Amino acid sequence: MKPSLVLKMGQQLTMTPQLQQAIRLLQLSTLDLQQEIQEALESNPMLERQEDGEDFDNSDPLADGEEQNTQAAPQDTYQETNSTPADAIEDGEWNERIPSELPVDTAWEDVYQTSASSLPSNDDDEWDFTTRTSAGESLQTHLLWQLNLAPMSDTDRLIAVTLIDCINDQGYLEESLEEIVEAFDPEMDVELDEVEAVLHRIQNFDPAGVGARDLRECLLLQLRQLPANTPWLSEAQRLAGDHLDLLGSRDYSQLMRRMKLKEDELRQVIELIQSLNPRPGSQIEASEPEYVVPDVIVRKHNERWLVELNQEAVPRLRVNAQYAGFVKRADSSADNTFMRNQLQEARWFIKSLQSRNETLMKVASQIVEHQRGFLEYGDEAMKPLVLHDIAEAVGMHESTISRVTTQKFMHTPRGIYELKYFFSSHVSTSEGGECSSTAIRAIIKKLVAAENAKKPLSDSKIAGLLEAQGIQVARRTVAKYRESLGIAPSSERKRLI
Repeated sequence: MKPSLVLKMGQQLTMTPQLQQAIRLLQLSTLDLQQEIQEALESNPMLERQEDGEDFDNSDPLADGEEQNTQAAPQDTYQETNSTPADAIEDGEWNERIPSELPVDTAWEDVYQTSASSLPSNDDDEWDFTTRTSAGESLQTHLLWQLNLAPMSDTDRLIAVTLIDCINDQGYLEESLEEIVEAFDPEMDVELDEVEAVLHRIQNFDPAGVGARDLRECLLLQLRQLPANTPWLSEAQRLAGDHLDLLGSRDYSQLMRRMKLKEDELRQVIELIQSLNPRPGSQIEASEPEYVVPDVIVRKHNERWLVELNQEAVPRLRVNAQYAGFVKRADSSADNTFMRNQLQEARWFIKSLQSRNETLMKVASQIVEHQRGFLEYGDEAMKPLVLHDIAEAVGMHESTISRVTTQKFMHTPRGIYELKYFFSSHVSTSEGGECSSTAIRAIIKKLVAAENAKKPLSDSKIAGLLEAQGIQVARRTVAKYRESLGIAPSSERKRLI
């Protein structure tokens, strides 16, 4: 084919850098947004933080500041600043204007994040700084610390370190003793009896039951550390050692026959075993606590539900008036070009933050308007809601609503919920209406909580009770909702009471 020039007309959607920045800020959580704002403050001298107690100027921060010269007061700041030229101040006056303490670039609160709730009071003698500031301790670290306090030979200590490395986060020994013996150098001549003896010493460490090879041994280790005068201790040891499978299958009649106990006596023995921890390693929490900062606060005032942004979560920004005044319109020098670009980026960033807050408020207001029954009465009054409903109400695309509701939290009188919590599918009712899946889960949870522990409700029975309330749900759907709530099947919920 012969190359030629062809003129065509078409439309193409292009995402500008401003739009990309707005979308990226929109999907950030509050903690990530705070980090993004801090990085912007450090990299852009035109941006500054609006401190509490300062006057707030309602003038448009996005006005074109390049139309002014250095003589005029800038119009793109949140607050007017009064500055006096240095040459207009006499020498004597200059020394009098210098304060005794000059301001610094950072404040104490910016470097050391403290809160009044974490500081000790005058009468708090039991306040422990390490419990509030130290990092989480792993189970292996906790066991090694106890090992360093135990008198032991070098060989036994090496065996103990190997055994501790083989203990998982739940506190159980994952490897068999034979495999651990084979892992040592043959020249060390480590025998199975020696490894088992060291294991018994580790099993006396804290937490009780650590180093067990199965559930039976874990329960027996914890029972052995109880006082000898504990009621029903010997019966509990016998049950855990010989009849644990019957206890797991809830075969109480067989247990009463084999252990020759009455129903009340067997119940007390089972209560003692249930007081033990089947996962002793879970007592040692190694992960750091994760804090949730609500983006939106919902409260009731004069019989009306009010929605407002959490102003303390995101700092207010403004354009630095003094630096913006240095930008000259007709100057094409490198310094002036740099300041002009930084000024424009600061405006874009502030505008993106404003757009994020406006979108978040629109979506949160619509969610509250739709789920007013939940705020009044709880989960059972939750209405079906999908992204399309909110997108149609606020005039936005569903993908935008999805970004807004991801990792954004709402503080309500009933607790803190992610915005996605208020969205759920629906199930038809016998009267032609719709019932939210969240409401069905709440009803199932309520029915299970009120059931007879001796005769727990099966999934079919729960489906029948829901149908009696006009909610048509299949048995397999009930099973799916029950599993999502972490509720065991009826055969495992049976209790001896």
